[in-house]
Amino acid sequence: MPRLLSPTAALLVSAIRTAVNTGGSDATVAKRVAKALTRHLADPQLLDAEQREPDPAAYRQHVLHVEPDGSFSVVALVWLPGQETCIHDHVSWCVVGTYVGEEEEMTYRLAGDHLVPLRFNRTPQGVASYLVPPGDIHKVCNNSSSVAISIHVYGADIGVLGTSIRRRYDLPVKRSKIAN
Repeated sequence: MPRLLSPTAALLVSAIRTAVNTGGSDATVAKRVAKALTRHLADPQLLDAEQREPDPAAYRQHVLHVEPDGSFSVVALVWLPGQETCIHDHVSWCVVGTYVGEEEEMTYRLAGDHLVPLRFNRTPQGVASYLVPPGDIHKVCNNSSSVAISIHVYGADIGVLGTSIRRRYDLPVKRSKIAN
């Protein structure tokens, strides 16, 4: 269960709550949440030392906040060099902002019994982006030589679900020309 939020993190949660409660389509809400998150990504007080702790075995998720009504969850993911997710999609909209370092993402589309790479994205510190299902199949990794930390906001109750992942894709990937 998440600990009491720092004053800085509480401000972020308040901004996210306003963005979510204003309503609109999933894409509209995610865009507002990304804008709210971006404003907080440069704040060195957003995460405490414990929330920055990695795990040598795999990227580590620190649950920062789950909204009482289940409308959104905020987590910090800490990535050591070389750590990555599986190829997956999400149960809801997802906003990701890079807090420390840089993340790389490959997006895919499902084509029958295989995946086709669509776009490679490099997200530097201070930048937030969002995904809205369907069409949100992707893989995220830290290909740098230092720790990366990202803040993820999901339009779902991670406390109940345990994860935002809807489906893992263990399919062959067909080569294609990838957009950057």
